[in-house]
Amino acid sequence: MKRQHTPKITTDLISCESPNTELMHEVMCAQCGRCGRDNKFLREDLEMFTAGVLEAHGAPREEALTTARVLVQADSRGISSHGIARLGRYLKGIEAGYIRPGVEMRTFSPTEALGVIDAHHGLGQVAGEQAMELAIAKAKKTGVGVVTVRNSNHYGIAGYYVQKALEHGMAAFSMTNSAPLVIPTNGAEALLGTNPIAFGIPADKQRPVLVDMATSVVPRGKLEVYDRNRQQMPVGWAVDEFGYDAQNPGRILQNLLERAGGGILPLGGRTEEFGGHKGYGLALMVDMLCGVLSGSAFGSDVNNLNRTDLPQGEIQAPRVGHFFLALDVERFMPASELRSRVDAYVEMLKSSKVALDREMIFVHGEKEQVRAELHEKDGIPIADNVLNALRQIAEKSKVKPPVTLAQRQH
Repeated sequence: MKRQHTPKITTDLISCESPNTELMHEVMCAQCGRCGRDNKFLREDLEMFTAGVLEAHGAPREEALTTARVLVQADSRGISSHGIARLGRYLKGIEAGYIRPGVEMRTFSPTEALGVIDAHHGLGQVAGEQAMELAIAKAKKTGVGVVTVRNSNHYGIAGYYVQKALEHGMAAFSMTNSAPLVIPTNGAEALLGTNPIAFGIPADKQRPVLVDMATSVVPRGKLEVYDRNRQQMPVGWAVDEFGYDAQNPGRILQNLLERAGGGILPLGGRTEEFGGHKGYGLALMVDMLCGVLSGSAFGSDVNNLNRTDLPQGEIQAPRVGHFFLALDVERFMPASELRSRVDAYVEMLKSSKVALDREMIFVHGEKEQVRAELHEKDGIPIADNVLNALRQIAEKSKVKPPVTLAQRQH
């Protein structure tokens, strides 16, 4: 059945962004105001609910818990575009048969330092966690562990897997390709994914540095957030099927689903003037490692569920690929020395001169880690529209909906 998307706003709606506001939970604070106890949840309650729903759809308990942890960590860190709001998509994939919970994933180890996992179309979070754990184990033996994954699905936030390596005192990379959503520089057709890169390195007194970014100006999820909230997006995020700047997120989402042209811009923007070709190059690099090198799909073939020219024996599936690297920093210097050097660099950045209209300089991962600490104590906020969708999922799955913080306190 052909997928469709109906834009939530008209093409002539004026921008409704308020001035002097900052992004929080992917929604403008001025339009949010939804952080009361009725919309907040304890992390463990969201995880148990998510796992329960996945189990009701055939996922083994451990796989369901792993997937739930990754999704809820995204919400906890304020990355709601990759959080529990995606649960419905996973259920559709399971029902359609291209996400296969409980499938046996095959692991190959060509050398002590290298690994390859064929996920056989299982849950991406399960494949991702297995791959990073394998990379960490190999790094402990040889100093470096590199693992690719083929035939997988969406694996959530890339930073989750880097965080696992940080807990072992290692530096790490995590990457994934994705459905074609991003145009190449000078193009007007999406051929590349948002193809995120995550990198982390441990510190001592400072929080670890954790870079987690799409190689596009914005991830698809942010367009979905703007569309759900009937907001126009800023000029410079995406172009229409003619390659012209567009502000209606629903129209871009509709075009992407139909592969009708246009798409999100690479990091740096539309042209080479501000480095758009560099974002294009980063996205290409990720796809070469995650798609080409792993033996999975790449470019326009990723998530091409309408493809008719499949090789014999292949099923209609997203065939997403991942790439993981774990690095034992103690092979370079004592871990304590490395962590103190990272501290010194972070302190150098944060003590440097601040722009007149800004209060402080942040280091990658800092905002998200602070949010996670606050949410662990005060509850994770979930937007009304997402909460309504979760309650519908709960009813259909015959699972109790998640308990709000207000309900817990009564």
